[in-house]
Amino acid sequence: MPLEQDPVEDSFSLAVQPPPGQVVDATEETQFLSVILVSLLPLLLVGLVVLGMFYWYTVSRQRLSPDWDSAVKKRKVGGLDCSESCAIMMDNGSDSSSTHANNINHNTEPLPIELDQMVGKGRFAQVYKAKLKQTTSDQFETVAVKIFPYEEYASWKTEKDIFSDTDLRHENVLHFLTAEERKVERQYWLITAFHSRGNLQEYLTRHVISWEDLQVLGSSLSRGVAHLHSDHLPCGRPKVPIVHRDLKSSNILVKNDLSCCLCDFGLALRLDSCLSVDDLANSGQVGTARYMAPEVLEARLNLENMESFKQTDIYSMALVLWEITSRCEAVGEVKEYEPAYGSKVREHPCVESMKDNVLRDRGRPEIPDTWLRHQGVAVICTTIMECWDHDPEARLTAHCVAERIYELEEQVDKISSRSSSNEKIPEPELKLPIQVDIPGETKIIELQDIIAVDCSVSDEKQ
Repeated sequence: MPLEQDPVEDSFSLAVQPPPGQVVDATEETQFLSVILVSLLPLLLVGLVVLGMFYWYTVSRQRLSPDWDSAVKKRKVGGLDCSESCAIMMDNGSDSSSTHANNINHNTEPLPIELDQMVGKGRFAQVYKAKLKQTTSDQFETVAVKIFPYEEYASWKTEKDIFSDTDLRHENVLHFLTAEERKVERQYWLITAFHSRGNLQEYLTRHVISWEDLQVLGSSLSRGVAHLHSDHLPCGRPKVPIVHRDLKSSNILVKNDLSCCLCDFGLALRLDSCLSVDDLANSGQVGTARYMAPEVLEARLNLENMESFKQTDIYSMALVLWEITSRCEAVGEVKEYEPAYGSKVREHPCVESMKDNVLRDRGRPEIPDTWLRHQGVAVICTTIMECWDHDPEARLTAHCVAERIYELEEQVDKISSRSSSNEKIPEPELKLPIQVDIPGETKIIELQDIIAVDCSVSDEKQ
């Protein structure tokens, strides 16, 4: 009798030993592919990371290269061909988009520029409105050209070197296009963006500003100074701080959106850590006497501490903020524009006359009681007084001023003119007494709705 075969055992043997040519089970094939994919995935990820780092490194080197201007592709701005590194104001008066690296013209041929009219004149140079012609069309771009005579090579080089620092790029710093040596004309040129509204002094002379305008002008001014003074970029990369040393309303331009941008860096100083005390001492007593800080007038700067140079800029910035505030309709009656200290000194005061006013008499521009009736303006006035303190160490930093005005802008709906609304304003977190120096008396005023921003004067990093 033949043995009965177990069906389970038979099926098992069929599975283990398939006939020749039979396709391998689909489940095993899927498992095999999964193993291969899992094995290759780390290699693919590493490859992508390496490619990404290589791309970032290549782009970074191009951006830092002096030839970045010729390397970038052309784009259209306002109907004109213009490289991304040459973002400037067009003839229609509109600002172009954000800028890239500042550049020096390394071409042997000068740019095709036609001077139009003189728009400014300083101690070392003249500034012209000019047309930068397009090589492929009859169109042009409006630029500003600052022309130095051959004898002022040192002034031209100082400003060129400051502008050539790519870390200087900022929306509240004048955009630099290129520098040229014009041997035929025996001149040195700096070519920058052109702003049709002119400088801040001219603008304030012609216009009364609103409370909103005051915030825009003050905020952008403080942000520009904070960027100069900062020892790092927003991305965290180290940066050499710069002090302007000649901040005044005529050295600040007004853009189309009413924001400020700093210009005229002929007296600026890079606070490089390699500078010695002797190097700093040799930098001299520079600036415009009207805007000089007490310690500059007295020639007693603390050369051991580079922060002392920044503190002189803060004093000058306070005077400019006072000038802006004096033309704001929110303060009540608006008088004709006057520079800081107004008629107390001559039109172009000397250092000695400013010593009498600032050092001997401890004078400051007047802040009338009417300015403090507007709660927002009162905050600005408090900030101004803290910035022109006689003690340099007691002054705010530019970063702190920018933060304070930013907080003010954030709460603009809560802080308004007392006469414009009967809406109850919430109680503040902190009440600060403010001392206002008025000729012949000292008045203590409690501001119930002042914005208190935590600003460390000594420990704040620019």
